[in-house]
Amino acid sequence: MTWILGPARSRRRRFLLVPIVLVAAIALPLAGIAQAVHDLAFELDGNQAVDTPGRFDWTSFFNAAGQPSPALPDASRPGFTNSGFSKDFSRNADGSYSTADHTTFATGSKDTLNITPGWQCSFANNVNDKIDILNAYAVAYTNPANGHEILYFGLERFSNSGDANVGFWFLQDNVNCVSPGGSTAFTGSHVDGDLLIVSSFTNGGVVSTIDVYRWNGGAGGSLDTTPVAHGVDCKSTLGGDAACATVNDPNNGTLDPPWDTANKNGGSTNEVSEFFEGGLDLTAKGLGGKCFNTFIGDTRSSQSLTATLFDFARGVLGECGVAVTTTPSQSTRQLGSTDPITDLADIAGTTGSGAAGPTPTGTMTFFLCGPGATSCLAGSGTQVGSPVTLGACSPDVAGHACATSSDARSLITAIGTWCFRAVYDPGSDPNYQGKGGSFDGPNECFTVTDTSAIVTNQRWLPNDTATVTTAGGTAVSGTVTFSLFENGDCSGTAKATFTDSSAPFETNNTTVYTSSSTISWKAHFEPNNGIAASDSTCEVSTLTINNNHP
Repeated sequence: MTWILGPARSRRRRFLLVPIVLVAAIALPLAGIAQAVHDLAFELDGNQAVDTPGRFDWTSFFNAAGQPSPALPDASRPGFTNSGFSKDFSRNADGSYSTADHTTFATGSKDTLNITPGWQCSFANNVNDKIDILNAYAVAYTNPANGHEILYFGLERFSNSGDANVGFWFLQDNVNCVSPGGSTAFTGSHVDGDLLIVSSFTNGGVVSTIDVYRWNGGAGGSLDTTPVAHGVDCKSTLGGDAACATVNDPNNGTLDPPWDTANKNGGSTNEVSEFFEGGLDLTAKGLGGKCFNTFIGDTRSSQSLTATLFDFARGVLGECGVAVTTTPSQSTRQLGSTDPITDLADIAGTTGSGAAGPTPTGTMTFFLCGPGATSCLAGSGTQVGSPVTLGACSPDVAGHACATSSDARSLITAIGTWCFRAVYDPGSDPNYQGKGGSFDGPNECFTVTDTSAIVTNQRWLPNDTATVTTAGGTAVSGTVTFSLFENGDCSGTAKATFTDSSAPFETNNTTVYTSSSTISWKAHFEPNNGIAASDSTCEVSTLTINNNHP
């Protein structure tokens, strides 16, 4: 939607003290016993301004730019959950009203047809005055007293000439159409439970009837031609009504809302019978529990379900929402662990009242940030595997869907805090269009701790000793030479030699062996007192070293 703001103007206030006091005197006593749709917190009194302190009207929800203010839900507007505003006109460069409109129904579009195919929009250079919609808006409300879900809706038209017929579609899919020129097909489809509200009113400011119809069976279904709710003018009903509508009659007079509007006679006001509003108690008629994301207000040739459709204004109410809870499979793990680490995303659909909504479909894509992360913000992190299609949770819970990421252990390369992020894509799910996005938080984080390892390596330090004796008892005097061979037969060149000239004769080898080896020793005694020399036999040692024995 393109917002085009008109010239600034001051707001004129009109006071109709006697009618207001009279309405208040009648309505307030009934509110305690009837809970009629027009007796609640929202004023259905034929204008956009708040007349009774403590109640709300359209100016309670939209600012001068036609933007939601405050964003709902808000504690200052108890029970009101969603709001939407659609501006359906523009102004020329000089500030004058433009009769061009890119959102009018093309010939052949009917309420009884499915949206795709069936509905088309077209561009019109000159929309007929009495069927030209200026603004349309809607608010969703859940009565805190009894939990009833209620829709309020309103629109403004350019001229009050003749009687008028209007309609409001409340749709669950993201239905839309903007024509660049010729006929253009709408996008989106019907969902079981879509609602059509039609009403007729006179140029004197009286609503004769309001009827509500239900679409049954989804995209391949049909519009039930028997009304599921019926009402009359909110100002004439005495109470207990589930649906009613009204317009600004002569008592309301010309209206001057804070946002930009227009009328055929000039100025930025709504003259008598140019403003229409209504309300529908969904719960009272068994129509609650749906998520109405889109509304389309239209003008039409009659209240007939096969009426010719003229202008329309499409807005977003956005009643469906999602709440995502994500939980990693481990809160702590050791670096190098071979255990898998995954993230579980549980996505719950909610309605505007906070009740469970339709089970979401689509995909969830997971990302991992770290180390040293405290969250995993949108646009950061490494994707974990491919997008995962949502499926049933375990245990299965109404309105919930779940997805589990791929194993992320290969991405964990260091100690510290790591955090997952889940990104929801609703795909073609009609209930949650525009509700996708990233979900991350402290509950998605886990800690990777360091580990220790001990490795043993045997060290073999071979040495040898010799004992020299004489046959006749002559004193031993001389030098022993030890030869170390790295084989098992004392052959070849010695690896090392050691000498010792005093008993006890021994080596002082400092070379260690750390792997399995075979060595041999041979000793030679060379006396220095004239006795005969001697040689030892070949000593062999074999050592097997296994540092990895289980």
